Amino acid sequence: MVNNAAISHPEGVFASDDELALIEALCGGLPLVPRPYKILGERLGMSEEDVLQYLESLIARGIIRRFGVVVQHRRLGYTANAMVVWNISDELVDEIGERMGKFDFVTLCYQRPRRLPDWPYNLFCMVHGAKRETVLAQVRELADSLGISDVPNEVLFSSRQFKQRGARYGNGHK
Repeated sequence: MVNNAAISHPEGVFASDDELALIEALCGGLPLVPRPYKILGERLGMSEEDVLQYLESLIARGIIRRFGVVVQHRRLGYTANAMVVWNISDELVDEIGERMGKFDFVTLCYQRPRRLPDWPYNLFCMVHGAKRETVLAQVRELADSLGISDVPNEVLFSSRQFKQRGARYGNGHK
């Protein structure tokens, strides 16, 4: 399922009723078919070309900034999933985070404020794997490759999967 992940309304930029209907339909995800925009258009009483033109316009105007994908990794066999948290010096966190995010096995990487004294970690990355040993080896590879083997970190394996879905936007536009 593909969902739009961000909508903004820059000053002076507004969406038509048809565009808002399209945005709401996108929140439900795209059908997994060869021509999802054709199916979406049929549901909305639009042609595939209309849907694509509206999307191009919404993106060009900054109303839709990006599309995201919700992957149900456990169904794909990735059952050893870990959030790795690091205590990176403030001077290096941007550089390390940028480099860390380029590893194929890192699916998320972001900075968050520390919550001292209990939580000293400021850089988070998600690593998915079929086996714990694989994930732990990838974490060691990250640390060695980035020169952060001596940096305090914790590997937090998930014990269950929570419901995942894309962004939802209310229908308060009318």
